[in-house]
Amino acid sequence: MTKITGENRVFLFLQGPHGPFFHLLGKMLGRAGAQVWRVGFNAGDRAFWFTPQSYIPYHGAQADWPETFRALVREKGVTDIVLYGDTRPVHSEAIAAAREMGLGIHVFEEGYLRPYWVTYERGGSNGNSRLMRMSLADMQRGLAHSDLDAPLPPAKWGDTRQHVFYGALYHWFVMFRNGSYRNFRPHRALSVTKEFQLYLKRLLLMPWQSMERGLATFRIRHGGFPYHIALLQLEHDSSFQMHSPFSTMPEFLEEVIRGFAAGAPTHHHLVFKAHPLEDGRVNQRREINRLAKAHGLRGRVHYVRGGKLAALLADVRSAVTVNSTAAQQVLWRGIPLKVFGSAVYDKPEFISTQPLAEFFSAARRPDHKAYQDYRRYLLETSQVPGGFYSARGRRQLMRMVVDMMLCPDDPYEALESGTAAPRQQLRLVR
Repeated sequence: MTKITGENRVFLFLQGPHGPFFHLLGKMLGRAGAQVWRVGFNAGDRAFWFTPQSYIPYHGAQADWPETFRALVREKGVTDIVLYGDTRPVHSEAIAAAREMGLGIHVFEEGYLRPYWVTYERGGSNGNSRLMRMSLADMQRGLAHSDLDAPLPPAKWGDTRQHVFYGALYHWFVMFRNGSYRNFRPHRALSVTKEFQLYLKRLLLMPWQSMERGLATFRIRHGGFPYHIALLQLEHDSSFQMHSPFSTMPEFLEEVIRGFAAGAPTHHHLVFKAHPLEDGRVNQRREINRLAKAHGLRGRVHYVRGGKLAALLADVRSAVTVNSTAAQQVLWRGIPLKVFGSAVYDKPEFISTQPLAEFFSAARRPDHKAYQDYRRYLLETSQVPGGFYSARGRRQLMRMVVDMMLCPDDPYEALESGTAAPRQQLRLVR
């Protein structure tokens, strides 16, 4: 039996989720015998890494980063890189170089089955995930190596407030303590100052927005009309920008409203559900109202701010999205779903291929048994119980993810080889 150890492993951390998760992960890898380094690109990265002797500030220009990365790998004897999200420029360039140099590439992302899990994969995530190249038959063959029931959601941890708080704190450091990182350029188009203002505004408006959301949900649930739901995403999110046919959210809004006007029965309504972290940089409500009026749908189109999705799914007829992970909740309930972008769950067994107008007119039901197999496969492989932002979620996540990183097999190979850790009891941990 091979002992799980970090000996002879050197991990180089790049940018992580806002908050202390990467620091805690590095500490535990160190306890396992590995050597750990962290590259920081701004004061926000530095603020959440509490071990100065292993911190490497990068003050250079973006153009010089790939060669600097290669030099660091050679100097430190790096065997593995660790990062959160694989599409921002500093990460995509590092991944390209790491592949050439034969390094292990550990990618973290928000859970494909959030909010009770996070995603851990090797090589890439979302549109770059190995899941994109797997058929449902491949997954079912992998499940033949396991006869366990799919794990249930674990004890609740974390909430949006902690995510927003760490985001605001991170951007505060970048705004006011970034003097030595003059070459830093955010991977998003919006300025750091504007990002901070939006995070702060969201924190302050949360109580009012919660009341507004509750009232809008109540009106829809008690309206007595059939309705369909469109799951919105953050326009600046990498999944939307890199793995969809749209460059802006208004393009998606117009596509959906035009298809609904053409195909839905005239007594049906359409609900647009905003992302829980939507911060108002795109005025979605105004654009939706404009498009609804233009297509003769006044009074039949609704907008709901953020919050949880479950209440709206109780009576919904169908759902559309670009590639939101929230769509997994739709499929779990056996609700017809149409997607427009590249998504890890886009499998022909349970995603509609109907034209949009026809879908809104008479959507075909998905193969729910096929989706259950897919969901079980994810829960046995890349979905790790826990969360990045709350203390309880981080503790739960650390119980499993370090062993997964040190395992020679990636999460998908581990299921077939029998080295994957059992998941079914994790829901009992408090």
